[in-house]
Amino acid sequence: MKRRTFVASGVVLAGSALSGAPLAFGQAKPEQSKVSIAVGGKNLFYYLPLTIAERRNYFKDEGLEVEIADFAGGAKALQAAVGGSADVVSGAFEHTLLLQAKNQYFREFVLQGRAPQIVLAVSKKAMPNFKSVADLKGKKIGVTAPGSSTSIMASYVLAKAGLTASDVSFIGVGAGAGAIAALQSGQIDAIANLDPVMTKLDRAGDIRIVSDTRTLADTKTVFGGNMPAGCLYASQSFITKNPNTTQALTNAMVRALKWLQTASGSELIATVPEGFLLGDRALYLDSWQHVKEAMSPDGLMPADGPATSLKTLQAFDQTVKGKPIDLSKTWTNDFVKKALSTVKA
Repeated sequence: MKRRTFVASGVVLAGSALSGAPLAFGQAKPEQSKVSIAVGGKNLFYYLPLTIAERRNYFKDEGLEVEIADFAGGAKALQAAVGGSADVVSGAFEHTLLLQAKNQYFREFVLQGRAPQIVLAVSKKAMPNFKSVADLKGKKIGVTAPGSSTSIMASYVLAKAGLTASDVSFIGVGAGAGAIAALQSGQIDAIANLDPVMTKLDRAGDIRIVSDTRTLADTKTVFGGNMPAGCLYASQSFITKNPNTTQALTNAMVRALKWLQTASGSELIATVPEGFLLGDRALYLDSWQHVKEAMSPDGLMPADGPATSLKTLQAFDQTVKGKPIDLSKTWTNDFVKKALSTVKA
């Protein structure tokens, strides 16, 4: 598999790459006009800013022709970027930490979500006598894809209860109708997924919620601090070679985030693809109210976010334990700050 690796010589931090370059909104021509973005479960609210930027032509306004490849989960999207078939990933921030532990340097450059929005729940039918997380030992937990943010969140909740990932079976069920069917048919005993999937299951009375990270307060209860979620990240080599392109992507995403802060329900419904609604517009809008607070209002990474993410991984992931992770190389706010000074909703 082709790997993009960090080369010390000639690689600079994003801020240095930007110095002296006229990267204000609409001024600098992207070095690379065609950009491929990999995403894992595009229909989820977790990735809604990406869809808004695409559907409202914000990428096109920046001179970009963006191709979005949708995968079953974030881990699959990550593999596309590492393998070289995607330039950028719309995915969970914690993957940048896992990659650095393997000496592969990727950097977040615009945040989509300031809370993970992931809900861990048990099937009322399969586990009617559920009392605590410890009861999940030996059970099958449906996640979008093994290794994705849903399995990371579930693994952390298990670790806090004294269990490990090997005490359960993680089953990839995707992020849409397939995930709902897997739980309702009894293929899985519990599920870690996102809205609108989780609201639909909850409304149907199929699940009992165990852990919820759709609000800032609930997220801090689970993780002990601000936990960055969906973001755009790319290899450091891509960012260094394509600062104007990276800025253009950031401009479009910040514009989408600003639009979401004031968009009405009818505007949202009119913008997203019909397939995202799971056949129920009212349910989709209800789900949106559950997660709206989790959306980043500006694209900025919170100062304590990267450390919270690292602490979470170190609680259960042997890949990261004991590894000297340099958090400063996993994120930058430089592109977002430039976008905020110029971009209008």
